[in-house]
Amino acid sequence: MRLRSILLIAALPLVLMGQARRNTPPAETPAAAGSTPEQREAYIREHYTKAEYLVPMRDGVKLFTSVYTPKDHSQKYPILLMRTPYTVGPYGSENYTRRLGPASEKFMHEGFIFVGQDVRGKGKSEGKYMDIRPVNPNKRGPKDVDEPSDTYDTIEWLVKNIPNNNERVGMYGISYPGFYAAMGAVESHPALKATSPQAPVINWFIGDDFHHNGVLFLAHAFNFFSSFGRTHPPDGPSLERVEMKTPDSYDFHLRTGALANYDEKYFHGQTEFWKELTQNDTYNDFWKSRDLRQYVKNLKPAMMSVGGWFDAEDVFGPLNLYKTAEAQNPGAKNMLVEGPWSHGGWARTDGTKLGNISFASNTSKFFQDEIEYPFFLYHLKGKGDGEKLPEAYVFETGRNEWHKFDAWPPKEAKWKTMYFHAGGKLNPMQPADKAEAFDEYVSDPAKPVPFTPYITSGMSYAYMTDDQRFAAARPDVLVYQTEPLEGDVRVAGPLKASLFVSTTGTDSDWVVKLIDVFPNDTADPQPNPENVRMGGYQMLVRGEPFRGKFRKGFDKPEPFAPGKVTEVAFELPDVFHTFRTGHRIMVQVQSSWYPLGDRNPQKFMKIQDAKAEDFVKATQRVFRMNSAPSSIQLSTIE
Repeated sequence: MRLRSILLIAALPLVLMGQARRNTPPAETPAAAGSTPEQREAYIREHYTKAEYLVPMRDGVKLFTSVYTPKDHSQKYPILLMRTPYTVGPYGSENYTRRLGPASEKFMHEGFIFVGQDVRGKGKSEGKYMDIRPVNPNKRGPKDVDEPSDTYDTIEWLVKNIPNNNERVGMYGISYPGFYAAMGAVESHPALKATSPQAPVINWFIGDDFHHNGVLFLAHAFNFFSSFGRTHPPDGPSLERVEMKTPDSYDFHLRTGALANYDEKYFHGQTEFWKELTQNDTYNDFWKSRDLRQYVKNLKPAMMSVGGWFDAEDVFGPLNLYKTAEAQNPGAKNMLVEGPWSHGGWARTDGTKLGNISFASNTSKFFQDEIEYPFFLYHLKGKGDGEKLPEAYVFETGRNEWHKFDAWPPKEAKWKTMYFHAGGKLNPMQPADKAEAFDEYVSDPAKPVPFTPYITSGMSYAYMTDDQRFAAARPDVLVYQTEPLEGDVRVAGPLKASLFVSTTGTDSDWVVKLIDVFPNDTADPQPNPENVRMGGYQMLVRGEPFRGKFRKGFDKPEPFAPGKVTEVAFELPDVFHTFRTGHRIMVQVQSSWYPLGDRNPQKFMKIQDAKAEDFVKATQRVFRMNSAPSSIQLSTIE
């Protein structure tokens, strides 16, 4: 999550990583064509007046706020607010942005009052910055502040002081700004009528960004905190970004070694949250207080959570924000949008493809024009048919179709269990073997399984649809697959992995990947400059790691008894994907995914305290017998 655009849209940039069959990942699709940046800036200058303010909060801290107001005063306009830690430049009342509001240019042509604000302690705002500042539910006086109070105070000031506003406010934002858009719905101001948290940060230990099920997403965290997240000395020069000086993050992170080495070698105590990230290695009060879901109650504004099925950073956030808001706010206007996008892809690409996988249409333009724009137009101006938007507007990969549902997951979804069998088979028949039956591999932390087939310098967004044949060929990856399907299998909702395992170590990670195997006669894309071979392509549909010591609870780490059969069960984020007739469903199981996830020493210990000698090989067994039937459950619809 680094700054890509310092405008009122804050879709975040690629951060890449990996190991080697190709030299580079497939390029991202460019954003949909529209007017040029110069033409947009000229339009904004002609039709909007820019002003800058220091807006006072209840504790006296002032937040820098940039406001673009329509020059046409024939009507009153609603306010569209985006709060960000990435700065709302360009600064200066004569320096105009080249884009206003969300990605669709319809917003700036329709007319809104566009407001961007540097959050507390960032950009030109006063105060002390805090990463994912927790909600303070017991505020008792003006000195008790949090993001909901800063949002409330900002809206209160805007509706009272910005001329010609209609006292209706909307919020939006992607990624970290999506977190602030969600925070706006907590203890919300009465004028806040609609908010759209897009790829919002919801929980940094269980599923978003820097941890997935307790596994540190190493390369993403390192890239983020080596640039944006460093601590700047008061009144001192900005700290330079830590450079890897190599395009190969797999090699870079292996050479860096144990987790404790990162601060010593690169951060030198200047990155406060890196220490908090690594030292809080269980789901303790530090993380629990920062779980936004517990505070999404008494929802007043209409909320539209937006996510991408292939969001390498925040696939967890929008799904779980929507589900929690739905459970805690019966009858509230709460909807979900999920498309075939990477992180923020609906705002900065045309969404026609990701990596090697095509989605056959401009899915981003569809979202911008048919969903996002009508949502805000209706709730802020009372115009259009936004009230007709469904509960869930979701894109089905495999079939490449948009669908409307009145609930997510769909009410008609049914669980289908697929069991592991001898010979790498996967089918719905529960194993009948009563005798001990298992598959095994050796997990070696010195040679972890890479997460991409190519060299990258960070967390490639395309990894989420990458061809997994490179992994299937490794001896430390187990592969189970069906026969060619005789009919379509439509998976719509979460996945549940149930592994019965043993290890010779006392801790272990378990990575489960759901994969769509294309028929061998699948045609290659045309044109095909990268010589991609789609026959037999193993498309990653969903993959997720789980740190085994948390199998009894993220706040209750427990060692494995070496050699003892133990169940490791966990949920993987939702998908909406159809495995077409003639394709195969595949599951891969492994114990490392590097450097996407940090290395587990395979000893029960605080991993941030591990030294080189603590990293040991372990023999892993995955059982497939009647008393220990390893499986994956799929939520399916007809």
